[in-house]
Amino acid sequence: MMLKKRKLGRKIEEIKEGEKLTLTEKMEDKDLLLYLGLTNDANPLYIQHDYASQTTYKKPLVPSIMLIGMVTSAVSKYLPGPGSHILSHHIELPNPVYHYETIKFLFIVKEVRQQENEVVIEIVGENEEGSCVLEGLITVCPPSLLNGMDDDTF
Repeated sequence: MMLKKRKLGRKIEEIKEGEKLTLTEKMEDKDLLLYLGLTNDANPLYIQHDYASQTTYKKPLVPSIMLIGMVTSAVSKYLPGPGSHILSHHIELPNPVYHYETIKFLFIVKEVRQQENEVVIEIVGENEEGSCVLEGLITVCPPSLLNGMDDDTF
């Protein structure tokens, strides 16, 4: 049930190659616990300090899918915004992310395909030391409305 009207994100015509978005996210315990509870993921590498200390990582890691979730959330909220849909993604995670780290995400519009109603966005995530922890490309379908529909319909 929708209780209030939501503004849609930007249409393909409003997006330009070279646009950038920067977001910063801190890896907090509450977020990790919510993810682990929702997914029922009990991987000791994510939550057990004693186990993680015996691995090559030395400390518990943030689940990779949480980082990817932050990327998809940024698409839904900001670029292009509400009403968008990710069509494909290729993401690499070259370095681990640890609890309490702050990650800076940079999103750059690389290509606007108006005919296909698709936008290709490059993503780079770096930790406080400047190490790359996430990089990749996503193809997104920005919001598009059928004739006769507009923001007021929602």
